[in-house]
Order: sequence, then C-alpha cells, then structure tokens
Amino acid sequence: MTPIKECLENNNTTKKPIWLMRQAGRYLPEFREIRKENTDFIKLCLNEKISEVITLQPIERFNFDAAIIFSDILMIPYGMGQEVKFKKNFGPELGEIDLKYIINLGEDEFTSKLSPIYKLLRNLKNNEKLNGKDLIGFVGAPWTLLVYMVNKVSPKNGLSYNFFNDQSLVDHIMLLLDKFIKIHIKNQVNAGASIIQIFDSWAGLINTDLEKYIYKPTKSLVEYTKKLGVPVICFPRGISDYSKFCSIVEPSMVNIDFNVDIKNIVKHIKIPIQGGLDPKILLSNRENLKKQVLKYLDTFKDHQYVFNLGHGILPETKIEMVEELVKIVRSFRA
Repeated sequence: MTPIKECLENNNTTKKPIWLMRQAGRYLPEFREIRKENTDFIKLCLNEKISEVITLQPIERFNFDAAIIFSDILMIPYGMGQEVKFKKNFGPELGEIDLKYIINLGEDEFTSKLSPIYKLLRNLKNNEKLNGKDLIGFVGAPWTLLVYMVNKVSPKNGLSYNFFNDQSLVDHIMLLLDKFIKIHIKNQVNAGASIIQIFDSWAGLINTDLEKYIYKPTKSLVEYTKKLGVPVICFPRGISDYSKFCSIVEPSMVNIDFNVDIKNIVKHIKIPIQGGLDPKILLSNRENLKKQVLKYLDTFKDHQYVFNLGHGILPETKIEMVEELVKIVRSFRA
C-alpha cells in the first residue's frame, strides 16, 4: 500500500507522506529546458511522451510519495471546444463559448481530443519509477471552470461586471461541466490514476449561493469518483468555512490554504488533511523553513496528514530548499 493510501485508508498518523502542487514545473531547470523548445502549452499537455518526462522529473529529484500528471484544469474547456491559449506573463485566455456545439458534443469526441492525457496515465501506470507511489489525476471544479469559461481570463482582478448577466448560459454551462468533468475523471481512473484531486482555485471568489456553485456540484463529483473506487482530494482555495465544506461535500481528504488557522482546522475537521504551507516560505531561509514546516507537522502529528503546500510551488523556488523541505518531513517522527 502506498504511503498516502496508508494515511487515508489505514488511519496511519505516524507517516507524513509528501508531494507538492505544481511539483512538475518552472522551478526545475530541466523543465525550463523542455519549455524553451515547447512554447505552446496546450500542445505540450497533449504530448504524452514529453508530459511523461515532465511528470517524472520531480520524482527523480526528490522521491515524492506521489506523481501528479503534467496537465492543466483548462484541458476540459479545450475538450469542450473552447479555444484556450496561454500568453506569456498574462496567463490563460479563452475564446467564445459555442453552447450549441457543447450541447451536441459526444463523449467519444471529447475523449478523443484529450486522449494523449489518458495515454500519459497508462504509460506512467507501468513505470517502475512510480512503484509504491500514487499517480494523481485531477480536474478543475465546476465553479472554477465556469469562471474561466465565462470570464475568459484569470479572475485575479475579480469577475467581469457582466458575469451573471446571462443566467441561462451560466446554468447551462454548469450542467454541461458536470457531464464532461465526470467523463474526464472516469477516463483518468480507467487509465491508471489512483487518486483524483479536484481544484476549486476560485472558490474564494463567491460568498453567496455556495450551495449552488460550490457544495452541490463538487459533492456530485466526489460521490461519482468514490463510486469508481478511488479516493478524492478537494482543494476549495479561499473558501471561508472548510469545516462546513467537508461536512457537506465529504471528500476523502481536504487540501487547506496557507492563510487558515491550522489549530482551528485540526480541531474541527476529522477527515484527512493535506497541505497548507505558504509557498513563499520556500523563498525564505532554511531556519525559517524548518520552523514553519515543523509547525504543521506538530499540529497534525495525531491527525491523518499529507504534507503539501497551500498553493502551487513558485517558479523562483530554489532546488536546495525543496531538498531541505523533503529532508525535514522525512525525518519527522510523530
């Protein structure tokens, strides 16, 4: 049994497994070399051979307890026929929504567009470098994908003023997202994903109608994934009440933000917990890193806990700080 499954299924609190969000990414010099030659991000995500190399890079360097596939949550809108581009120093930019096309889109056509992702998983499933480790597939949550599809750019400066103007479109997209996200989850599990993580990167953007846009649609995905026989991790980034989220949605494990009160979290959340460390801590010094990492490990020493961050690892992170992080976690004894 893998270290993460030990934690999830056997209530093991002595081992603290570790992997990092965006562990296959720009902080790695070997990734930057590949990226120089592959400027089109979507094409890169659809190249299963190069994506396999990228997925394994952090495993080869740091021996993490899980590999998360090199892909992107926006591959689902891409599969649904919406144009998706990634602009340097800007981020994603999406085209117009062709609702009629999406309504008529069949499962086979959607699966065919994203087939390299499933080939990637099948290849990784049989890779001996992942023996004894989990292979994590992932999706964006319906709310976060809706935000990108309708807003068309990252909402870091807020949603566009007319986001909810066409309520019929919003409701239609939410229904269609439930369908296609589930197809993507099923295909990933069938291809070899042993865990699914649901990223709700913009959960903190909405304060009302949480039942409609966050709780109910995410719970639908969680129940579906559990029926496929794999655990599901939820990361509702920025949500105000993690405890309420967990009691309603019931994920196998929840990933927490870096700006929550972890003493309050450990007191009120009984399911396994993942993450929380501010990625900026990895930009500080070794002494501060050790202090902050031990704060999490000590707080969750009697809890089922997987070490991770409260957001993706930053591109400017130094390799030696990640090595130090792994060393601290590996040497900790609850």
